[in-house]
Amino acid sequence: MTAAVFYFDLASPLAYLAAERVLHVLPAPARWQPVLMAPAQQERSREELQRGLAARASELGLQPLRLPEQFPFDSSLAMRVATYAKSIGRTVPFAQAAFRQAFAGGHSLADPDYVLIAAAACEMHPAAVMRAADMRIVREQLEQACREAADAGVGSVPAIVAGGTVFEGEDAPERARERMLAGGEG
Repeated sequence: MTAAVFYFDLASPLAYLAAERVLHVLPAPARWQPVLMAPAQQERSREELQRGLAARASELGLQPLRLPEQFPFDSSLAMRVATYAKSIGRTVPFAQAAFRQAFAGGHSLADPDYVLIAAAACEMHPAAVMRAADMRIVREQLEQACREAADAGVGSVPAIVAGGTVFEGEDAPERARERMLAGGEG
């Protein structure tokens, strides 16, 4: 039995909504995998997007959702730090803290200060974080994860791969749960 994989990019508010539920919805722990995938182009205005996301966050009982003033933002630094966090066993706490900085706090993760605040929340030292984010090996690990996600059929985030099936979108945790329970995974 293989574990489900939760693919996320910290620039995606839909991935934030899924990340807030994936630990509670799936019947077994998923491996959290950072991938650099820009959010899909939105056809709605920023205000319409904000209202829709805020309403969905409210329905889910989450903190009020606030898009950063700079949205979409460049998440490359934050995703390198997420990749480093994965290497030291802190993927989930870092991702949750960073998502909350971005979409509950309304802060752009293109700003290194907010990435460092998220890292500090899970006891990652700022100097180590910035040093790791600039390391070639971390960049290569993130690039490799992106290639592996594409090879698995992931085209957008959030996505969960469970039982060989790719579930994309904000409701991926619930759909993956159904598959895992029906297929005996978990």
